[in-house]
Amino acid sequence: MQNKKNIHTLSCKKDANFQKEVREMKKRWLRGVVLSLFFFSLIGIAQAADWANPGLLVDAETVKANIDKPDWVVVDARDLKDYVKGHIPGAISLGKRAKKALRDPTSRVFQDVGKYESLLGKVGIGNDTHVVFYYDGLKTITDATVGFWVLEYLGHDKVYVLNGGLDAWRKGGNRLDKKPVKKPARTFKANVVASRLATTAEILQIAGGNGTRLVDSRSKKEYVGKDARAVQNGHVPTAVNVSHLDTLVKAKDKKTGKMKATGYISPDSVAKYFGGFDTAKRIVAYCQTGTRSTLTYLELRLMGFKDPANWDDSWRVYGSDLHAGNPIDAPNGVQYYNFAKVNKSIKKLNKKVKALEAVVKKLSGGK
Repeated sequence: MQNKKNIHTLSCKKDANFQKEVREMKKRWLRGVVLSLFFFSLIGIAQAADWANPGLLVDAETVKANIDKPDWVVVDARDLKDYVKGHIPGAISLGKRAKKALRDPTSRVFQDVGKYESLLGKVGIGNDTHVVFYYDGLKTITDATVGFWVLEYLGHDKVYVLNGGLDAWRKGGNRLDKKPVKKPARTFKANVVASRLATTAEILQIAGGNGTRLVDSRSKKEYVGKDARAVQNGHVPTAVNVSHLDTLVKAKDKKTGKMKATGYISPDSVAKYFGGFDTAKRIVAYCQTGTRSTLTYLELRLMGFKDPANWDDSWRVYGSDLHAGNPIDAPNGVQYYNFAKVNKSIKKLNKKVKALEAVVKKLSGGK
């Protein structure tokens, strides 16, 4: 009997020890879970803080929370015809696409800043106004970034871009409105930051190897001279090619199954191309007309580059000035615009148009 009692006592002790070990294991497991969650939360914070200047981008919730405030103006960067079909409630239109409304017919900034002061003041933008530009997909994302760059060039320090544009607004469960909005006029005084606009004179110094970083935001074909959009084609010596589309977040296209650029910007997608550059040094972006390169400018600002600029003369001016003798690099030498080929294509197109018009006339009974 005594032996059985001892065995029972020993068994109980073992069971108690086992239960204690189980409890300790649970505690260790819970501590591990808590530490893991804390670790991943830190990662999340680090990712959100990857931008040196994250406040230059806003989300749909920020727009929704501030759009009705008197010191906030949200600008639809699209054409008026698209604006009236549906826009973010409370947003204004500049009457035309931002890249046209805020630049001269040659796609360059107005030399007379008084034009900006008048235009911006009339639409309700003052020096203390928070201004948000938004777009609708890849077609108009650079309209929003032109707006961003122009206002920064004018010295306005309260300008932002809605990341994802209308897509982000819709995905947030928000509605659109068709009612045009007009804000009370305000006073805007420009305080031009000249360094944010690069000149062709500066580009020639960069081409000579002065150490300033130069980014060509055009496509690869434009960069090497195959896609001719000026009299002479290629790229500025020392320029590195980073297409503006390559820096955007990619997603699989439902139709083709291939990865395609979206209208969203993320630290990872941008750092892949600019992460190795020295943010303390001067850096200039250009493209064909200084439009696509404003997206590059925004990305450089987000990454914390101290002295970024956009060159709005860009290739259309640089590559077409035959008298200047501007230095040009291309793998197979300078490529020239093929006027004869274009004229031939135009003639073929005119014949097709006339043939189509004849068919239409015949179908309509000669009317």
